[in-house]
Amino acid sequence: MKLTADAKGTFAIAPTPFHDDGRIDERSIDRLTDFYEEVGCDGVTVLGILGEAPKLDAAEAEQVAVRFVKRAKTMQVIVGVSAPGFATMRSLARASMDAGAAGVMIAPPPSLRTDDQIVGYFKQAAEAIGPDVPWVLQDYPLTLQVVFTPAVIRKIVMDNPNCVMLKHEDWPGLEKITTLRGFQKDGSLRPLSILCGNGGTFLDFEMERGADGAMTGYAFPELLIDVVNLSKGGKRDAAHDLFDAHLPLIRYEQQPGAGLAVRKYVLQKRGIIASSAQRKPGATITAAAKAEVEYLLSRVARFDKRANLGPQSSAAG
Repeated sequence: MKLTADAKGTFAIAPTPFHDDGRIDERSIDRLTDFYEEVGCDGVTVLGILGEAPKLDAAEAEQVAVRFVKRAKTMQVIVGVSAPGFATMRSLARASMDAGAAGVMIAPPPSLRTDDQIVGYFKQAAEAIGPDVPWVLQDYPLTLQVVFTPAVIRKIVMDNPNCVMLKHEDWPGLEKITTLRGFQKDGSLRPLSILCGNGGTFLDFEMERGADGAMTGYAFPELLIDVVNLSKGGKRDAAHDLFDAHLPLIRYEQQPGAGLAVRKYVLQKRGIIASSAQRKPGATITAAAKAEVEYLLSRVARFDKRANLGPQSSAAG
């Protein structure tokens, strides 16, 4: 089923599992996909920024995308297709959609500076992938160094009917959500799904501002699912209590340059991926950092038993 503006819930951002020697670990891709479905994710996004997509060649990117798409049974799969050139973007988008993906995600190149450049780039990108491919606009100025005003987002969405979702990762960005929902109320913006990233750091209030859910990669997607559902159910205190218990680990995982190593370490510890390895160049988690993560897990576990992890599991084999 293709992605639409009605999409909501929790879409996990998947890391790309590698063996210690840098080879793609397809069996861990299968386990990771199964895990996301088992805990109740509505979708999964692959080859995002923390999916180490720039470290893959074109054939490997297609291999990873298709593996996730084919393994997923109930989840919608979104494939990050951002690339320096439109030919590469088009090729991966087509291969992913042909395999059964729900849609693709496009981030801006860091070279964009003016509003006109931004709007023009995404018009060309939408034309490159084709009008039949639903796509997600990724707004992540902290990393991508491209700033979208709400008016620019509205222009992109209104100019491109196949743009059906915003991945909101501005920081601070709560007012942006409120402004976009205001545009919808006054009729100047058509329906648009808004899912939020940033490791879930502001998910509690993002939901209250009108977000439809989460699209991020915290190592406990169960927490994201619960916060989204509790918020939608009007259980504000319960949502914040659970979120607050996880916040120290969420914050730790958000460290630039180190967060993916932490996330992969916890997923390995949970027995979901066989190795926490990143493809080079990439950070490794030190013994000191591991000890700090263990301490944070023990504190989260006092409120949420799902974080009570025993000795490191093994997903090898």
